[in-house]
Amino acid sequence: MKNSLFLACSLAALSLAASPSLAQVQGGPITIGRSVSVAVPDEGVDYVLELRAGQRIESVMRSSDIDSYQEIYLEGATDDALASNDDGFSDSVDSRLVFTPGEAGRYILRVGALGFQESGQATLEVNNAPAREARANRIAIGRTVNGRLGSRSAEDDEGNSFDLYRLRLDRGDRVAIRLKSDDFDPYLSVGQSRNGVYQELASNDDGEDLNSYLVFTAPETGEFDIRARSLAGSAEGRYAVSVENGPPRPVSLPLAIGEPVAGRIDDKSPQNMSGGRSVYYSLNVRAGESYEVALTSDDFDTYLEVFDAHDKSIAADDDSGGDLNSRLQLHPEEDAVYTVEARPLSSGVTGDFEIKVETVAPPPPPSSLAFNTKVDGEITDEDASAGSFRYDAYTVSLTEGQRVQVVMRSADFDSYLEIGRDAKPFETLAEDDDGLGQGLNARLLFEAPETGDYVIRARPFGDDRGAYDIELSDRGPDPKPGSVLVGSTIRSSLSDRDNTADGGAFFDDYVFQAKADEKLRFIMAAQGFDALVRVGQIRNGEFRELASDDDGLSDTHARLNWTAPREGEYVVRATSFAPNSTGEYILTVERQP
Repeated sequence: MKNSLFLACSLAALSLAASPSLAQVQGGPITIGRSVSVAVPDEGVDYVLELRAGQRIESVMRSSDIDSYQEIYLEGATDDALASNDDGFSDSVDSRLVFTPGEAGRYILRVGALGFQESGQATLEVNNAPAREARANRIAIGRTVNGRLGSRSAEDDEGNSFDLYRLRLDRGDRVAIRLKSDDFDPYLSVGQSRNGVYQELASNDDGEDLNSYLVFTAPETGEFDIRARSLAGSAEGRYAVSVENGPPRPVSLPLAIGEPVAGRIDDKSPQNMSGGRSVYYSLNVRAGESYEVALTSDDFDTYLEVFDAHDKSIAADDDSGGDLNSRLQLHPEEDAVYTVEARPLSSGVTGDFEIKVETVAPPPPPSSLAFNTKVDGEITDEDASAGSFRYDAYTVSLTEGQRVQVVMRSADFDSYLEIGRDAKPFETLAEDDDGLGQGLNARLLFEAPETGDYVIRARPFGDDRGAYDIELSDRGPDPKPGSVLVGSTIRSSLSDRDNTADGGAFFDDYVFQAKADEKLRFIMAAQGFDALVRVGQIRNGEFRELASDDDGLSDTHARLNWTAPREGEYVVRATSFAPNSTGEYILTVERQP
């Protein structure tokens, strides 16, 4: 915690209090069809684009100084890029981003070096790029069409060439589609276009050797698009696409609750939607009850998938049963008949298996977990079950932005913590295994995204039993960066109420100003932990390191000589080399002699 600064540091805090946080350089609006020269700084440049829904654009950025990189965002939502590109050309590190907006609005085109840690000169040009028209060829059940991927084929936003075939189906129609080629590795996709944007519903790469095969059941009556392309995306060559009546729905064997059923996968087993072999079972479920399905085999790596009456996948699992076996839970909201598919993870594998379904007792209501009170618990065979483990649940009410810490210790098993919303089914928002840094004990740090009730699950990492204790504490408000003047020394300490880096180390941040080419030295000494000093900048709320040192002064003390690349605002981060370290430290920022 930053609890004692020199007077000079306090003055620095006042002088910098009104400074805006660092962000990408604002390049302003960009005119479509005009090339611009860009002096790319480390943090990149943001340009504004006004786009119409369905207006396909191509942005090309070329540079001999940097590996160019582009991202595009909806204005005001710059957390998740809608599209990005690094090396859009096969013969260079220049970038080519193709984007089709699903809605009209203002978009942010962010350009820079890959990683946003280099600077240089570049040219940028944004043009309208109407897609090569995907001329829809009609195809019907029972027909085979020969075609050729080439310069006349359409192109999607990822640069994949494809030919388009349109097929009309009624709800529930079941078809088998094949794509064969001796010239390239075929890739088959089925979907629908809505508002000019293609939405894939099913796809297959190697259903039959290197050829594509899939069985598709129409979820509604309408027109469906079949895209024939190569897995590589840009390959050319001849192919044949065919549509046939799909194989009848495989006979589903009855699956009774509580009775294990033996089965076998061989070349006579029903063919699944991707051309592999499976065995299908029907399972009657009732609303409000919970079920656990387990698939085990000594002969192959198992895979479980469950479908509703419309062939929509509602649950799937590979290895939750341990030892390459599968296990999943179902929580139906209405009475229904589910189809359970049992198969090997890899096609072409045969062998015996066993499948079993059991009802799962509803878990007891979570216990209330008070702050700053250590609670003793025990994982037993009578506890609630979720997949391959049993758990105890605790509930806590949090306000938006509240930061909490949960610590779980056990001498009997490897502790594991999860936190999620108070809802069914449980959705994990954060989890931890060995975050306490003391053996196999867990420490979960969490910041509530909104006000409400949350559930904490205390459990073993595996299927163990035993005693544990758990404690919840409030970490207080989010610490804000302090400030430091060049020539000042800070005496402070790291504690478990500080911010935490991804690796679990606590840290304090201090903002300082530096001139271009100014040579600075950072010295950090600590008696209770291995000191680590890092220098960087905050970009979009994230720390981007420019330099760091661990043992430059001694085995546990840090000394970093650093030259500012340009005038601006920087951050020195006082932290530890190992996670969970706390204790006092001294940090000095000075000019190099």
